Amino acid sequence: MSINDNQVGGSHYKESKIQHWDFVWDNDLDYFQGQITKYVTRWKKKNGLEDLRKAEHFLQKYIALVEAVKTNGTVKANGTVKTNGTV
Repeated sequence: MSINDNQVGGSHYKESKIQHWDFVWDNDLDYFQGQITKYVTRWKKKNGLEDLRKAEHFLQKYIALVEAVKTNGTVKANGTVKTNGTV
């Protein structure tokens, strides 16, 4: 039995052509990309519009972090800027 044959709490991933975690791994996605794609791919089978709003929320945070890095260099998730390895 494969680990993909067992899903805790529903069947919304088992019914997919590819398990979401395999998609994330195979495509080397980061945490935010994984969360966004998770909610977008499952919304019809699990929580409907709520999942699309969750994807949007993760995307908003991801955009804010990417913009902060582009503007300020390395940024911690809470928005503080790291310089020379310090906060």
